[in-house]
Formats: sequence, structure tokens, C-alpha cells
Amino acid sequence: MFQVDDKILSMEILEEKFVCDLRKCKGNCCVLGASGAPLEEEEVELLRVVFQKIKPYLRPEAVRAIEQQGTAVIDLDMEWVTPLIKNMECVYAIFEDGIARCAIEKAFADKVISFRKPVSCHIYPIRIKKYEHFDAVNYDRQKICEPAREMGKKENVQVFRFVEDAIVRKYGKAFMSKLKRMAVEVLKQQKEI
Repeated sequence: MFQVDDKILSMEILEEKFVCDLRKCKGNCCVLGASGAPLEEEEVELLRVVFQKIKPYLRPEAVRAIEQQGTAVIDLDMEWVTPLIKNMECVYAIFEDGIARCAIEKAFADKVISFRKPVSCHIYPIRIKKYEHFDAVNYDRQKICEPAREMGKKENVQVFRFVEDAIVRKYGKAFMSKLKRMAVEVLKQQKEI
């Protein structure tokens, strides 16, 4: 673990390699899991506001699920998450050529909305847990992401570099600059040991 500002980060985000390989994983992070994607407070309201604009991108069963559950739900951990369809895929998952993709992100790419997608999805495989005085920033190692680890090793891309845009979105450019400097220092020290 190491610290940047008020964030405590796992060494794995510096050491592990990761690049999504959708051809192999098929976007299973949108399909498998115990609950939906974690949402920040402001994203709960954003989803409610943009729902009508993303509705044309959604599958009929997703629209029905949202009409029954809402655009966001509270999970067993008492946290806001995206709803699921039949306790499986995220309601915002769409399938193109057998690959799960995000309807929110597709609407964003089409310039229909300005909200890209939940930051927890954008920053994955990093997971953030908020505490009173700090954020814990950890690498979430899932079996379904084995192709991403293989691709990351092949392309030599560290987790934090793969999600750099998302880290900047979440914490800002100044934080990312500090993280990059810290990564150089930490990895240099490891080589010296």
C-alpha cells in the first residue's frame, strides 16, 4: 500500500498489467456479479435525468426492469448500484456481436448525453471504497478478466495506466501526475531491492 493525498492505494495498481480484451471476455463484467455497478450519489440523479435519452438504446427487458426497479437501486451493502435484469446483467448492458457493452456509453459516444457512464465502470478494474478520512483504491482481480491480464502483459500496460482517463475523471490531473511520479519512485525502489 502507498498513499497519494488522502487516497490509500494498493501496490497492485502499479504492478499488475491490464488491458481489456473484449473479443475474449465478451464484456462479462457487465453481466456477472452479485450486484450492479456501484454509483456515486450524483450519478443516481444523472441516471434518472438521462433515462429517457438512453431508453432507445436499451433492450425491452431492460426498460421493463428499470420501470419496475428504478434507474438505480440500493444493494445489500446499502449502497447505490445499477439495477440488474433477473439478478444477472446490468440493465444498461446491450449486446453487439455477442459482446456486452454499455448503453450509457453508446449514447455518450453518439453525443446524445454528456454523462459517459458510471465512474466505477470507467475505472474498472480499480474499485474505490470511501471511508471517513480516505479513499481505499484497490485492484479488483476477477477470473473473468484473465484475458485482460494476458493482454496487459503482452502490451506491458499497468492497471493505473489503462484507466488513466478514468482516474483523471475521478480525482483530477494533479492527482494523476502525483500518482505517476509515485509509480516511478515505487517501481524504482523495487528494482533496487
